[in-house]
Amino acid sequence: MYQAPLQEHGQGQNPSQPAILMIVHQESSDPGRIGEQLRARGFRLDIRRPCLGQELPASMADHAGCVIFGGPMSANDDHLDFLRKEIDFIPRVVASGKPYLGVCLGAQLLARAGGAKVSPHPEGWHEIGYYPVKALPAGRDYFPAVLNIFQWHGEGFDLPRGAVRLASTGWFSNQAMRIGEKTFGVQFHPEVTGAMMQRWSRMAGHRLGLPGAQARETMREAYERYDAGIAAWLDGFLEKWLSPAGAGSESAATAQNGGEEAVGAVAGGR
Repeated sequence: MYQAPLQEHGQGQNPSQPAILMIVHQESSDPGRIGEQLRARGFRLDIRRPCLGQELPASMADHAGCVIFGGPMSANDDHLDFLRKEIDFIPRVVASGKPYLGVCLGAQLLARAGGAKVSPHPEGWHEIGYYPVKALPAGRDYFPAVLNIFQWHGEGFDLPRGAVRLASTGWFSNQAMRIGEKTFGVQFHPEVTGAMMQRWSRMAGHRLGLPGAQARETMREAYERYDAGIAAWLDGFLEKWLSPAGAGSESAATAQNGGEEAVGAVAGGR
């Protein structure tokens, strides 16, 4: 069984710091910019790789929040035991009232936990590169009118019951969703740094020929143009994500119960 350290880099972290649970899906996976910004805010990163045998915690009692990242597998790969465990774990996070953020695969797993479908684009299109994500009226507290941001996916998610759609693109209408006040799923990749973008486009270069995918040079140019704005947006988003429940327009009880109803109850009855 895989025995990698549960804390980012193993050393240099203060065990008295509040921990964010970070679930990644490959041995080499990196929380990237999200991890960097959370560390800068004083959080310790508890990185776990269920795909390599690490167990998920029994509850969220020892964690201040949870982020589930993307991966090369499909959210529909029910033959993968670790994905089934993650889908079963997500309602516990939501019911705890702690912040949850699903990134790409993590958003799709959130959708599946809530009983919604994850499926390829009906015409086979992919978003691989930088695309303009447009905020909908319900998302204007969280996103600018247009956010050009990195994507790497060919599947999208339907909205589970109780979810609010926050942002959209022309090809995949569900780019961001909120359940209650503290549970979010985003189809795009705010964690991706320039080094990560180059590594992904090199190691999975065969995918750049898929319908809708951008050329490597197009991605590099877009990175130079948009990355500073992505970093600034993420900083503000994480501030809202981590703020105490009830600090926004909803009460803490409404936010938590909305999440339980939309995810926990549905997942428990599937």
